[in-house]
Amino acid sequence: MTVRERLEQIEFELLAPQAQKAALSKGRTWDHAESDVRTCYQRDMDRIVHSKAFRRLMHKTQVFLQPEGDHYRTRMTHTIEVSRIARTIARALRMNEDLTEAIALGHDLGHTPFGHAGEVALTEVTGVPFRHNEQSLRVVDILEKDGRGIDLTYEVRMGILGHTGEHIPETWEGQIVRTSDRIAYINHDLDDAIRAGILTLSDIPRDISYVLGESHNERINALVMDMIGYTQETGMLGMHEEVSKAMDALRTFLFERVYRNPVAKGEEVKAKAMIQALYNYYIQHPEKLPADFIPQLDFDGMPRVICDYIAGMTDKYCVAKYEELFIPSTWHVRG
Repeated sequence: MTVRERLEQIEFELLAPQAQKAALSKGRTWDHAESDVRTCYQRDMDRIVHSKAFRRLMHKTQVFLQPEGDHYRTRMTHTIEVSRIARTIARALRMNEDLTEAIALGHDLGHTPFGHAGEVALTEVTGVPFRHNEQSLRVVDILEKDGRGIDLTYEVRMGILGHTGEHIPETWEGQIVRTSDRIAYINHDLDDAIRAGILTLSDIPRDISYVLGESHNERINALVMDMIGYTQETGMLGMHEEVSKAMDALRTFLFERVYRNPVAKGEEVKAKAMIQALYNYYIQHPEKLPADFIPQLDFDGMPRVICDYIAGMTDKYCVAKYEELFIPSTWHVRG
């Protein structure tokens, strides 16, 4: 018996009946070779962490565009926080932690530069809704490894697709990540907004604080513990109504006071204009795309390829390309 086979056996012995077992995965599209020491979901975690798209997350906006402070979240730190919250819930409920973590690590790989402002910019300029969950799936299926993708298992792929939007993952692990994503962002975005001076703790409605707590730690703990407790009590994955409503109310509060705040989001107008200018430039000059994107034009068409290129940019790279193409260079006189 290999190490992997032993690990797969242990899953049947220890995990809950509702948990997805690695040995019962629906598998991959083309890579059917098995590892001797890692389950399929462990391999998926490694494939994601070693991808270029994952490394770029450290330079992509979460909420605040290129903040000067060192302690504001980026898309990378958001991903790590989602992973930790999801894994805590999965462990308590005896779900498959490796599958849960793989989904969490890959869920935002398709996010544009400048956060949701980038999504809006590409949607407006193309006339086609740009959804980062669908782009995340496209990244792992196609765009990584020069068009070959990283060939993840079905359960991880559908968990990535279903972390937001209409598609609900089939596995409890995927549904846990879906909720953990919301738990993470409403709490760390609130924390960042307070750090930025846009909000104070006293601004949070009292009925929300009464249910979820006064501090960042208390709110996350309340949400995580309630999801664990409710699921153990009822056998259904979810939260008690009072807690679920408080979480929704906190999200609504953030949309009103942070996500649509003209002070917090004022620079997004410039970011959108920059992304749209780049898109229009490459529509007129597709030959200026990087060489590895050129062959893709024959299969996916120009708008799709340009979206792929821009969506993969970090904030810094997007600004650099804009400056290169649209800002006059300083004339250097040889002395």
